[in-house]
Amino acid sequence: MTNVMTYKGYSARIEYDDEDGILFGRLAGIRDGVGFHADNVEELRAAFHEAVDDYIETCAKIGKEPQKPYSGKMMFRVDPDVHRRAALAAELSGKSLNEWAGEVLAKAAG
Repeated sequence: MTNVMTYKGYSARIEYDDEDGILFGRLAGIRDGVGFHADNVEELRAAFHEAVDDYIETCAKIGKEPQKPYSGKMMFRVDPDVHRRAALAAELSGKSLNEWAGEVLAKAAG
């Protein structure tokens, strides 16, 4: 069972609030706070689509570029030995380190 909805490149994790008896979610991967809620899955899906569409439209109205969930650029540090072994593995597979790391991360992320 998955608790994630995706629409127009945006994703949201879905949760249940037992106290209020509602399903709710928030767009993931962006700093702008965009949330939505509903009483059932069908209404929640519609509320999610409406939240994404409203976010994109509001950004256009105010002249702001909507945040994209991820740019595709990752910057992180690893142990120098890990860097060396990864670069060697990439070279031996005939790929750039970026190509190789992208494939490895995609497999690990499922």
